[in-house]
Amino acid sequence: MKNKKNMKFNTKVIHGGQQHEPHTGSVNVPVFLTSTFAQKSPGQLKAGYEYSRGANPTRQALEDALASIENGARGLTFGSGLAAIDCVLKLLSPGDEVIAVDDLYGGTYRMFTRLFDKYQIKFSFVNFDEVDTIKDVITDKTKLIWLETPTNPLMKLVDIKAVTDLVKGKNILVAVDNTFATPYIQRPIDLGADIVMHSATKYLGGHSDVVAGALVAKTPELGEQLHFIQFASGGILGPHDSYLVLRGIKTLSLRMQRHSENGVKVAEFLENHPAIDKVFYPGSKNHPQYELAKKQMAEFGGMVSFTFKSGKKEDAIKFLENLKVFTLAESLGGVESLANHPALMTHASIPAEKRAELGITDDLVRLSAGIEDIEDLIADLEQALK
Repeated sequence: MKNKKNMKFNTKVIHGGQQHEPHTGSVNVPVFLTSTFAQKSPGQLKAGYEYSRGANPTRQALEDALASIENGARGLTFGSGLAAIDCVLKLLSPGDEVIAVDDLYGGTYRMFTRLFDKYQIKFSFVNFDEVDTIKDVITDKTKLIWLETPTNPLMKLVDIKAVTDLVKGKNILVAVDNTFATPYIQRPIDLGADIVMHSATKYLGGHSDVVAGALVAKTPELGEQLHFIQFASGGILGPHDSYLVLRGIKTLSLRMQRHSENGVKVAEFLENHPAIDKVFYPGSKNHPQYELAKKQMAEFGGMVSFTFKSGKKEDAIKFLENLKVFTLAESLGGVESLANHPALMTHASIPAEKRAELGITDDLVRLSAGIEDIEDLIADLEQALK
């Protein structure tokens, strides 16, 4: 077989960073339900494993697969996406400053402002539409730039390469939440980022049956720093959940292709519906960053947000209550289509005045287009909008 590092993506999601289990030849990695490992002699490990908080063979297989598909040096997996973000922030010290994209997942915003702010870490939330505008925000204390692209829930894009070029040579890490895009669509490390983060609960797992988080580091040295924090803090992913995410990754290409195909059709339908005002979708020619989307993303994904011409919260709630194929639920990225009201659900932790400032209005709806037949999804949207 050709060098696994040179595999194309569809092959890499199945074989990248992977090997058959050496003792039995098992094609699938076993679920190693063990907390500890026998040693030959004190401190002499049989296969490099000592205690499952530090490393577990099932988790290791997943972490190696993630590093492979993101073209990074080291992967790490956690009990949730927020646990992964927590690990990154623990690289920082009191007095350090973080610049974050303003349209941010509510849980990330809550962690930044209500947990780490009290440890004297300063957070600035900035619109990255024009990358040059962050020059005035960067100081000699800036140590981390935190990006989401596309953002949650307004589908704004950030030019990753432009940001990394801007801070090149400075002692500033660039981390990208790649949850919405996945490495099938976008690979931030190839564009210069230092860290990629995923809520692996979403598209990587892909079946709404696991809660998990992941980091991929660009360099072995940074990966080792993050691993120390993971080991010392203990927010690891268990072996069974690791197996589920690893299994999900094997169909990532197929699923993301269908998610993206359905996302385009859902956005087109909504743009032509008389009750709908704005549609937020990177693949729409009306999206202000459509050209950036074409340059930075291989596909446009399955996430679509929209508002009503009436501007009424009641219309959004009525629509959500009327859905029959789409499920009203938190989360996204599963094979089933989901619908969400950000102001009342995923982004409720962001203060109302801040939501209003960002454009997360009370009539905003976020859809996660699944992999069902598109005719059924469109019919469901149509009947729910009557």
